[in-house]
Amino acid sequence: MCGAKAGGPDASSAKTGETTIQGSLTRDGEPVAGYVRLLDSTGEFTAEVPTSATGQFRFYAAEGTWTLRALVPGATVDRTVVAQRGGLAEVAIAV
Repeated sequence: MCGAKAGGPDASSAKTGETTIQGSLTRDGEPVAGYVRLLDSTGEFTAEVPTSATGQFRFYAAEGTWTLRALVPGATVDRTVVAQRGGLAEVAIAV
């Protein structure tokens, strides 16, 4: 299951006990609208969410190593993240 909260997620609104990957997407220090894809350890597509108006995104995922692929006009950026069971992984992506 995945989802992006309008206005941006914060750690206090993450589901307790869920493995959560969340963060922000920026360009030149400013929030940017786009999409973030969640790819598993083999590079297979798992989920995609649009960023909020403030560039925020959130996924609920299984424990493991994931790739976040940020997609905005004129740029694609990948970031690797390791999610721990029941933990919160915060990722800042600049494009």
